[in-house]
Amino acid sequence: MDSTQIEPLFTRSDGSYLCARWGRPIVPVIFGVEDDTVALLKGAFEVVCLMAGHNMDELDAELGVNVMMLFCRDWDELSGVPDLDRLVPELGDVVTRLIKADANQYRIFRFDEAGAIKACFIFLRMDVALEQVPAEALALGQAVQAIVLWSDVAFESMNPLALVDGKTVLRPDIADVIRAVYDPVMPAVAQDASHALRLAARIGTRT
Repeated sequence: MDSTQIEPLFTRSDGSYLCARWGRPIVPVIFGVEDDTVALLKGAFEVVCLMAGHNMDELDAELGVNVMMLFCRDWDELSGVPDLDRLVPELGDVVTRLIKADANQYRIFRFDEAGAIKACFIFLRMDVALEQVPAEALALGQAVQAIVLWSDVAFESMNPLALVDGKTVLRPDIADVIRAVYDPVMPAVAQDASHALRLAARIGTRT
């Protein structure tokens, strides 16, 4: 990927550029699915973290867990989750918007004082469309979209995943971008589009 392909991945619908990576190890917890699916989802995070050169942990010293993935059948169920409104103070407004948009997934990020990601809340409503997605693809796709703060429209016209010999994998070009974002020489957060040029340069040094 060159900078003209990378820049749209972090250019938001309002025209602003914003890229952020995690500033601490990822500690996920998953609710609303069977134990084998929990293991699959955590395994996807492990794979993506390993690829990015980032770490996972068993406990976040500040938050306990910092990635919460919650599956439901109806968005109204979120309002009944104990203490979720403490973690997501705008929960009522979020639920209203999701119902109105007939959405099936939503992510909320929280950031530390430096602007790096410190928490991510992932809500998934298992509608007909999501139920048709293979579990492996769903797990990998959610991990990819949580490892970096992408543009809110980054994957509207493209899929970060690909099917190779019947197996769902992360697209190599997207993997290159993630690795570049996590390169130690790169900032944890960037708000200038020139950052895309630096990412492209890091990708170029590895090819």
